Amino acid sequence: MTYTLFLKNYQADFSIGIHDFEKAARQRLIINIELEVNKTTFKDDIENVVNYDFLVSALDELKTQQHFNLQETICEQMIDICKAKPQVMAIKITTEKPDVYPNCESVGCLMSWKR
Repeated sequence: MTYTLFLKNYQADFSIGIHDFEKAARQRLIINIELEVNKTTFKDDIENVVNYDFLVSALDELKTQQHFNLQETICEQMIDICKAKPQVMAIKITTEKPDVYPNCESVGCLMSWKR
């Protein structure tokens, strides 16, 4: 049996983009992550589950590390962080830049991985 753990609509300003106007200022990025996790015995104990705190901590650290040219790079780095948890069987990550173009809601990337 598996269950899904998710982080929905994490928002932070990242240094991201290939265009000069994107390199001039940090821009808002919205990130969603879903993890398919092997079920263990829960026993209502945090030690028996994958604690989602690591997702927020990793993203908080990534946003300060460097300039990213591509959303794909952020997705790939988060997949590497998530798949290090042996209970994680599948990962789906989306990133969206909502403020790049005035005539669309957002542009983004969806990346997935399965063990």
